[in-house]
Amino acid sequence: MRSVKKHTAAISAALFSLFIFSGCTTPPESEAVQANGMYFDTVVQIQAWGTPEETVEHCMELCEYYEGLFSATIDTSEISEINQAGGQPVEVSDETAELIRKGIEYGELSGGRFDITIDSASRLWDFKDNEDKALPDPDALKEAVRHIDYRCVRVDGNTVTLSDPQARIDLGGIAKGYIADRLKDYLESEGTEHALINLGGNMLAVGNRYDGTDFRIGIQEPFAKTGVPIAAVSISDRSVVTSGDYERYFEKDGVIYHHILDPDTGYPVQNDLDQVTVISDESVDGDALSTTCYALGLDEGMELIRSLDDVEAVFVTKDGEIHRSSNAVQLENAG
Repeated sequence: MRSVKKHTAAISAALFSLFIFSGCTTPPESEAVQANGMYFDTVVQIQAWGTPEETVEHCMELCEYYEGLFSATIDTSEISEINQAGGQPVEVSDETAELIRKGIEYGELSGGRFDITIDSASRLWDFKDNEDKALPDPDALKEAVRHIDYRCVRVDGNTVTLSDPQARIDLGGIAKGYIADRLKDYLESEGTEHALINLGGNMLAVGNRYDGTDFRIGIQEPFAKTGVPIAAVSISDRSVVTSGDYERYFEKDGVIYHHILDPDTGYPVQNDLDQVTVISDESVDGDALSTTCYALGLDEGMELIRSLDDVEAVFVTKDGEIHRSSNAVQLENAG
């Protein structure tokens, strides 16, 4: 298997255009080409069959480009520009405007349980380097919650305005899915028929495997130290996205504090779930729905999934039970 190193060169405006590599050699269909990188605070891996190395390598450049648009922690990103504008209108790219609109749609669909203005609260938490397991100041968190309301986001064409100057956008609950979809669009435009896109566990298949079989995606057992999956699903040309309380968390005084925050309190969602896995055609939908359904809990989350077309889900409750949205979800032994 070939390995392609991440490029660190600056991304230019030329990334908007798909380009043809000169002198590319397409490997045999049975040969996998792989690119790896670190973006969005997570490991990104693209694996494709019968695809030139340069094509797969370019996916890393696209990841860097999109991270530069959507990250709430990069000061020069378009999202940071909106957050720092004090309520003044900001002109953004087509991609940023499109993704914010999608986030607003899921805010409406979830009754505000999914909210892209969660950043005023999420920036007070540290789930990466919290060695002392410190909780946010309660008064600061209470003040932050006052500015969480996706309805304050206005998108007019490519102009984004926050009617609450202290509101802050964080697209972390939906951006990886959107980016995975764009990587799939690019690979298909370059003639790729078999690939697997992995953005930190957001899995998206381009077609099936080169031998005609489905991709087999494991569903991780929550809090398992070995990372062993409890089940697996087979997919072709679809997305599998999981959200759970075991992904980024710390434990303090016997309480698990995880990264999926309740917009009403600013604290981690507390319910009967450990995990939600969504199977969908578009990864952006799976990304938003997995977070939304986790926040809703088993009963309301299941009701939402069953109201949607071409979407299935697997819920894992804290008692270890697995719940499927329908019999169409075929779970396999992960072994």
